[in-house]
Amino acid sequence: MLSSQLPDIAEENSSERVYVALGNSIEKAVGLLNWVFESLGTRQICLLHVHRPSPLIPTLLGKLPASQANAEVVSAFRSEENERTKKLFDYYLIICRRAKVEATIVTIESDQVHKGIVELVNRHGVRKLVMGAVKESCMKVKKSSCKENYAAKHAPLFCEIRFINKGKCIWTREASENSNPLQVSFSSTNGSCASGCTSTEMRVSSGSDPKVEEESSYSHIEEVSLEAEALGNEAFEELLKCKTLELEAMEAFSKVKIYESAIVHEVKLRKEAEDALNNTIQDQEKLLTEKVEVARKLERTMRNVALLDIRAQEANRRCEEASGELKLIQTSILSLRQEEQRIRRQKMEAVHWLERWRNPGQAGTANCNGFLGITEELPELAEFSLSDLQTATCNFSESFKLGQGGCGQVYKGEMLGRTVAIKRLHPNNMQGQSEFQKEVQVLGKLQHPHLVTLLGACPEAWSLVYEYLPNGSLQDRLFQKSNIAPLTWKIRTRIIAEISSALCFLHSSKPEKIVHGDLKPQNILLNSELGCKICEFGICRLVTEDSLYEPRFHWSTIPKGSFPYTDPEFQRIGVLTPKSDIYAFGVIILQLLTGKPPAGLVGEVRRTRKLASILDPSAEWPMIVARRLVDLALQFCELSSRGRPDLTPTLVRELEQLHVSEERPVPSFFLCPILQEIMHDPQVAADGFTYEGDALRGWLANGRETSPMTNLRLDHLHLTPNHALRLAIQDWLCKY
Repeated sequence: MLSSQLPDIAEENSSERVYVALGNSIEKAVGLLNWVFESLGTRQICLLHVHRPSPLIPTLLGKLPASQANAEVVSAFRSEENERTKKLFDYYLIICRRAKVEATIVTIESDQVHKGIVELVNRHGVRKLVMGAVKESCMKVKKSSCKENYAAKHAPLFCEIRFINKGKCIWTREASENSNPLQVSFSSTNGSCASGCTSTEMRVSSGSDPKVEEESSYSHIEEVSLEAEALGNEAFEELLKCKTLELEAMEAFSKVKIYESAIVHEVKLRKEAEDALNNTIQDQEKLLTEKVEVARKLERTMRNVALLDIRAQEANRRCEEASGELKLIQTSILSLRQEEQRIRRQKMEAVHWLERWRNPGQAGTANCNGFLGITEELPELAEFSLSDLQTATCNFSESFKLGQGGCGQVYKGEMLGRTVAIKRLHPNNMQGQSEFQKEVQVLGKLQHPHLVTLLGACPEAWSLVYEYLPNGSLQDRLFQKSNIAPLTWKIRTRIIAEISSALCFLHSSKPEKIVHGDLKPQNILLNSELGCKICEFGICRLVTEDSLYEPRFHWSTIPKGSFPYTDPEFQRIGVLTPKSDIYAFGVIILQLLTGKPPAGLVGEVRRTRKLASILDPSAEWPMIVARRLVDLALQFCELSSRGRPDLTPTLVRELEQLHVSEERPVPSFFLCPILQEIMHDPQVAADGFTYEGDALRGWLANGRETSPMTNLRLDHLHLTPNHALRLAIQDWLCKY
C-alpha cells in the first residue's frame, strides 16, 4: 500500500526540477546533495523518500510481527518512526538552505523501496532523478533485486536517471524524446564504468511488417546486452585477480624484509642477554657471599636481643613491683592520714560536747566556730612537685580540663590513689611566694563538711589540689536541659541549710573572718549524694575587724563574681563584708525556689502577688516552706546591709529543720478566700468573712461593692483587723 506521509509536496509539472532520492543514511544523503549542488547547479530540487515500515515491533516480549503485536503499541511505534523520518528530512532541508537551494519533500510509504521510487516517478511525472548506486550496478542492470536496476528498467523513458557513487556519476539512463518505452539509451559518463556499459538506441522503421521487425530488433538488443555484460564481468574478475596477486606479492616482500630485520634484532638481543646473564651470575656469587656474612651477624644480633629481652623483662617486673609497692605505700599513707583526721575530729567533737555540757548557753556558737574552725592541730598539707601534677593530668591535657575561671584553670587528675581536682592559679593573682604559702596554710586548716577539702599544694606550679566532687556544680544541675531528674524541694532546702552552715562557719572564724566574695551556683559543688560543698573561698579574703574599713582593704578585695550576685552596697562604697555573702546567698535561695536566672529576680519576687506563680513546679514546693524561704531571701537581699540579718546558729538550725519537716495541712480558716494563701494581715469585711488585707483592698479598689464570697452588696466598705486570727496564724507558723 502506498500513501503520502509528509505535508511538503513538490510541484508536479516542473520540467526543470531535479528529484533526489534519499534514504536513511545521512552520510550517503549528504554525498548525493553535495554532488547535486556542485554538478547540476540547480536552485530548486525535490527530496524524494520511500518510507518502508518495520515489519517487527519491539515489545516487552521481544520483537514481534506487526500483525501479532498490540494495536496501541504498533501505533506508538509507527509514530516514533514517522517522527524520526521528519527529523531526518528537517536536517536535509537545513543542508539545502545552507547551500541556498530551495527544496521540497515528496514521500510515500511502501514495503518495497524500488517499487516506491518508480511509483513516485510515475505519480509526479519526474523527468530528472538522481539516486545512489553501487559500482556493479552498471554491469548488472538486469538483476531485479537491486533498486537502481529496477528503476532503470521500469521507470518511464521520459525520466533521466543519474546513478551516483562516492560523489561521482557512474552511469546515466538518459530520457527518450519519444515517450515510447521501447526507446532506451544508456551512456557511460564515467571512465571507471566497465566497457560493456555502452550507449544503445532502438529505432522503429517503416515497412510492410513493423511489428515483426520491432520484435527482432528488441531480441538482438537483449542478446548484445547479455554478451556485453558477460564480457564485462569476466574482464572485471580478471582485473581483480591481477590486483589481488600484486597485493599478495607486495605483502610477501614486506614480510621477508620484516623477518630479516627481526632475525638481526634477535641476534643482537641474544648477545645482550648472554652478557647480562654472565653479569647476573657474578652478582649472584657476590650476594651469596654477603648473605653468609649477614647471616652470621644476624645470629650474633639475635643472641644479644634475646639477652636484652630477658633483662628488659626483669627490669619491667621489678618496676611493676616497685610501682605496686609505691601505690600500697601511698594508699597506706592516705588511710593513715584519714584515720588520723577522723580520730582528731572525734576528739574535737568530744571536746565540743563537753563544752556544750559545761556551757549550754554557748552551744550554738560552738557549732559554727568550735571543732570545725581554724586549728593548728590538723596535719600539714602534702606538697607536690610539678612533675607529679603533670603525671596526674597527662601534662595538663585539654581532655582533663574541667573548667576555667578568673582565678585559674581546673583539671581532673589521679593522685594518692583517688580522683582529685587540681587548680592552677594565675601568678598575677598573688603578690608573691610567701603570700601563696600563707594562703595555703590558712586554707589547709579550714575543715568543714560543706567546704571543699584542700589536700595539698604545689608552690612550683602555683597549684592547689582539692577533693573531686563528681556531680558538677549547682548551676549545671539547676539549668541543664537533660534527662536528669530535677532537684526536689527537700534536696534544695537541704542545700540551702548546708550553704548557711558553711557561711556561718566562715563568717565566725577567729581571729580573722573569711569573706567568700564570689558566692554563686557555679562555686557550689555537689557530691555523689547531692550534698553541697563551697569552693573558690579564702584567696585574698582573710580580713580582721580592725582592717575591715581601711582604704587599702578596698583595693585588695575586688570580687570576681557575677554582677547579679554582687552586693549593691559594695558597688556603691567599695566595702566587702560578710553581709556581701549574705546578699549573694539570698539570690541563690530565690534561684532554688524559682529555677530562674538571677538577673532581675529579686525585683520580680518582690512585685509578685501570688507566690505559687513563680515557684519552680518541678520541685513541688510546700507553700509553708516556700513562704518562709521567700521571706528570708528577701531580707537577705535588702539594698542596705543593715537590713540584712546575720547568719546566726539559731537561723542555721531553723533552716536545717525545714528540709526534714513534712508539709502539714493548713487550717482552712488560715487561708484567704481570694488568694487561697495563708493570711499575714487578716481583715474582717462587712459580710463577716476574713480576707487578706491587700487582696480585699484590691477587690474594692476595682469598683466592686459586693462580697467576694456571697456576691451580695456590702453594707459598708470598712475593714476591721482580726487580731485573734493573726496571733493564731503566727503561733501555728512558729510551731510548725
